[in-house]
This record gives sequence, C-alpha cells and structure tokens, in this order.
Amino acid sequence: MPQPGLKTRLAALDGLRLVAALMVVLYHYAALSRPWGHDPVTIFPTLHHFAQFGWLGVEIFFLVSGFVICMSVWGRTVGDFAISRVSRLFPAYWVAVPFTALVVKAWPEIHSIRGWDDVIINLTMLQAGNNTRNVDDVYWTLFVELKFYVLMAVVVLCGVTYRNMVIFCGVWTVAAALAPSLGFPLLAAFAMPVYAPFFIAGIAFYLMRRYGSNPMLWGIVVMQLLLSQRYLHYRMEISLGKVAANLLPTWPVRLIVIAGFAVVAAIALGAFDKVQWKWLTTAGAITYPLYLIHMYIGMTLIHHFRNQVPAAVLLVSVTVLMMVTAWLIHRLVERPLGKWLRNAMRRGVDDVRRNTPAHKHPRTSPDTEALALAPAPAARRPAEHEAPVTSRIG
Repeated sequence: MPQPGLKTRLAALDGLRLVAALMVVLYHYAALSRPWGHDPVTIFPTLHHFAQFGWLGVEIFFLVSGFVICMSVWGRTVGDFAISRVSRLFPAYWVAVPFTALVVKAWPEIHSIRGWDDVIINLTMLQAGNNTRNVDDVYWTLFVELKFYVLMAVVVLCGVTYRNMVIFCGVWTVAAALAPSLGFPLLAAFAMPVYAPFFIAGIAFYLMRRYGSNPMLWGIVVMQLLLSQRYLHYRMEISLGKVAANLLPTWPVRLIVIAGFAVVAAIALGAFDKVQWKWLTTAGAITYPLYLIHMYIGMTLIHHFRNQVPAAVLLVSVTVLMMVTAWLIHRLVERPLGKWLRNAMRRGVDDVRRNTPAHKHPRTSPDTEALALAPAPAARRPAEHEAPVTSRIG
C-alpha cells in the first residue's frame, strides 16, 4: 500500500495546468482571425506559428483530469464525489456564464446571444445534451468532463480499487476503439473515442503515482498514446479549418502530445516532487475561471481596441486582465461559494444517510485486490490534489 509521509500537493501539476490554459488563451488570441479582423499571421508572424497549436491545451487538460479525478475518487462514496465536483465546477461557471453573456450582449462584435433562454439553460452545464447553443464556445469541454465523471461514478459504485481501475481502463479502451464502427450513438457518446486516450492515460499515471510503475500500467499508457494519434488530424481540422490542417505538418501536434504524456509521467514518478513554489498553487487555482471567461470576453476586447492599441501591448494587456479577473473570481466567488455549496450538499447527504437503513449505506470497497495486482509499493504516497477540467480544454 502507499506509504505515508509525503507532500500533500503536486505543484508541478498546477504548473502544467497553467501552461495548458495559456496555450488555449494564446490560440484564441494569436491564432484566430476573429479578434483581429484578419489573419494574425501578419501581426505575429513568429508567435502565430506556436499559437496555432495552442488548442492542444485541451488534450493536456483531459490528461491532467484523468490523473486528478482518479485521485479524488479514492476512498469516497458517489455522494462525496458528486459534492466535490459540483462545488468545484459550478461557482465559477455561474459567474462566467452571465458575465460573458452581458459582455457579448453589450458589444456583439464577434459573437451574439441568441436569447436569454439559452443563457439560463447554460447555467445547468447540460446545454450540449439538448442542442442548446453555448454562451461561450469553450464550454464544449465541460460536457466532455461531465460524461467522464459519470463513468467514474460507476467505478465508485463498484468500489475504487487498483484492480477495478485497471479493468475500467481496459473496458473503456475497448469501447472507445470499437464505438465508431459499431453504430451505437449512446456508446460513442460516452466512450468518447477522440478524448478517451487522454483520460485513461491520466488514470494510469495516477495509479503509477499511488502504487509505482509496472509493465501493465505502462502498457495502458502506450496504448492510449498510440490510439490518440488516430484523431489528431481531425482535431486540427476542427480547430484550424480543413485547408490549414491539410497544409500544416502533423509532427508538431504529435510532438506536443508526446511531451504532455512525458511531463505527466515525470510528475507521476516523482521527478518534480521538489518543485514546491507557492505561486504555482495560485496559478493552478485560477486556470479554471481563466478558461471559462477568456475566449469571447477577451476576443471582444481585442476586436474593440485593435485599431487603438499596439497589437503586442493589447495581447499582453488582455491576457493579464483575464488572469486578474480569474483570480478575483477564484477569491471572491469560487472559494466562499464553493465552501457554502459543499457544506450545504453534505448536510443534504447526511440527512439522506440518517434516514437510510444501516444495511443500505453505500460503502467503498477495500483495496485488497491491489495486493495481488500491484507491484512493490512506491516510496511515496499519492498527493491529494484538487483540480478542474478542462480544459481542462479544455
């Protein structure tokens, strides 16, 4: 079993989340023509070459999410897991939706709000399930995350153990690989073949962190890395357009994905355990609200002031402004509202438990299978790290 006495937070994981968030921000601000009114390659000829691959920050978010969510379900009931996710995701989101809607409604320069009913439905985070338009296009990744949470909730119901997690990774891999050819829309919707490799690899990396690496876990990771290559050109097409995707080489995309896997592997194996810079914790905390608000608000500001402020100054200024705003949302909304929501939901769960017969209480299965399937225990304990999705892209 994992050994005690280890650090309780992975600062390097926070740093990776910040990098992923800034990649997405840079992609929206320096690679797309909408905020500038024309192709920004003429404005940022060098930066544009890097920014056009920033959409891969979403894939890195999903990779980190697999790691973190696997960590967060350990020893929890489904109710505990639901409380942690709702209190983490919704407070900042409930601010981001009306904030973005108001900005876009006041200055409909790059986007418009079709109706306030769309805004209201967006507050549920389920708009993609009933074909309601997103208030901000980045919200598409949140529905992907929610489906991942549903799958993880099933694992929690079965019991979170090493063996069950490995089985889950195997079953999901098969489902994701076969879903496109089987013709079952529901299977494809939840198997998520485009993004499953990143979530599954993240889970395997956390198992390495908790139990140490072994050939089985490395086999899962390598399999996901190979499967992820199948849809990278498709991701290029929807992010850059078919014409640009067919003109650009794919090797930078593959290299960035491999680098993402390598960094998370290094974190899982403890290579960055000595990185404990306090500012990374704050940086990691603002990545979720930054992701939620940066796109249409930032692009609207750039479009509005593009002829009045030098491009480089405008790009940096808007990015910094979005980061400061994200920090304010984190401090003034996420932390207090998240705490209140968490406590309120726990009281509700406690009321249900008090009124449920003792023999029906859900229990988390003990991790006894791990002794048979896991290698010799690692010389470290899993970090307790709270993080979003999303990014992720995500």
